[in-house]
Amino acid sequence: MRQKNQIELNLGTGAEGEARSAAARESEACAAKACLERPAVAGPSMEAVVDRENLKKALAQVKRNKGAAGVDGMTVGDLPAYLKEHWPTIRAQLLEGTYQPQPVRRVEIPKASGGVRLLGIPTVLDRLIQQAVMQVLQADWDGTFSETSFGFRPKHSAHQAVGRAQAYIASGHAVVVDIDLEKFFDRVNHDILMGLIAKRVADKRILKLIRGFLTAGAMEGGLVSPTVEGSPQGGPLSPLLSNLMLDVLDKELEKRGHRFVRYADDCNIYVRSQRAGERVMAGIERFLAKRLKLKVNKAKSAVAKPSVRKFLGFSFTSGNEPRRRIAPQAIARFKARVRELTRRTCGRSLKQIVKELSAYLTGWRGYFGFCQTPSVLRKLDKWLRRRMRAIAWKQWETGPARFAELRRCGVGRYLAATTAGSPHGPWRLAASPALHIAMPIGFFRPLGLRSLVSPATA
Repeated sequence: MRQKNQIELNLGTGAEGEARSAAARESEACAAKACLERPAVAGPSMEAVVDRENLKKALAQVKRNKGAAGVDGMTVGDLPAYLKEHWPTIRAQLLEGTYQPQPVRRVEIPKASGGVRLLGIPTVLDRLIQQAVMQVLQADWDGTFSETSFGFRPKHSAHQAVGRAQAYIASGHAVVVDIDLEKFFDRVNHDILMGLIAKRVADKRILKLIRGFLTAGAMEGGLVSPTVEGSPQGGPLSPLLSNLMLDVLDKELEKRGHRFVRYADDCNIYVRSQRAGERVMAGIERFLAKRLKLKVNKAKSAVAKPSVRKFLGFSFTSGNEPRRRIAPQAIARFKARVRELTRRTCGRSLKQIVKELSAYLTGWRGYFGFCQTPSVLRKLDKWLRRRMRAIAWKQWETGPARFAELRRCGVGRYLAATTAGSPHGPWRLAASPALHIAMPIGFFRPLGLRSLVSPATA
């Protein structure tokens, strides 16, 4: 406890009153909204970034997020001790505008849809500073963003975005202009982005620091390559900067009177006809190229019925009262992930397998339980139980062992004998009467296998 207090004291070596009041932040947010096209004359300051309370909040968030080490090898667990010794120097550098961010560590993450996503992992110290900057900027900017922008914002969620899209479809706007930006995070133009920030931030130290984060470079294979465009995914600041960049698109869509929903770089515009949608697609494509130097991925973008497109893992049924349903791609990913988690069964009991599955199933249900087609969830429940029965059948291994287990579970002698001697594979036999008798639905509850169907959707 004493060490914790010492760290907090080190984070607060500045004068009191550095943090802006809530009233001041609200006033500045209103001013920014009214003066978007002029360079900022006020706005957030570096003093607010290094404020003791802001830094305590940022440090707590970095610890919660955990994450891998950056190019310097420092872990999240190492950070408090490092700050205890070095924070006064780092704070002075930030206030003097001389702090230099380190390159990010480049890693490749497989995409669910195929290919890879490039992530840039900052050092934990840079993550702390980015988080502190993000908190101050977000408090100042968030109130100026469009109400139909839902990604990476306080009190906004993917479920809200899907619900808004559903409302537009129900109102008769039954054609979607589904826009996918080509490698958005890798293609962000630094000069355009910094120009947008400069309209809201007058403090040159913050501007220089953000430019430093954008141009710090990326280390891969021991070599650092320069960064001339893009906002690396992996740092706390990147989502906010992407919202600022695409707020220009939001304002243009509002100006044109469109009904739209945006979540990060996923943007859906809802119109009444195919012809109107094609016209909107062409116009927005020109606007993005000219104003933001961004390119629409034509292979992944389309003008179509919402029932054949996906948005944040969901799709919609046809008709006057569209219902939310899980997109087929999301179901395929769910099954692939379950197969992966249950592939290696050697040495693990069925209970251990279910325990390892539970975290994934709980998170998946928490998100996709928002669907309005419980029959799909019931089918997936049935598929999961069949998967577990097939695993149990594999673990019993030999005919005599299988016969003994079936008899122990209450299966009749003749049925147990014919099933144990069957030449069919585990998946087919998992649907057999004998295994249903041996392992009914109630068999899985004590193991901890949770149903995907919540009481609200059953």
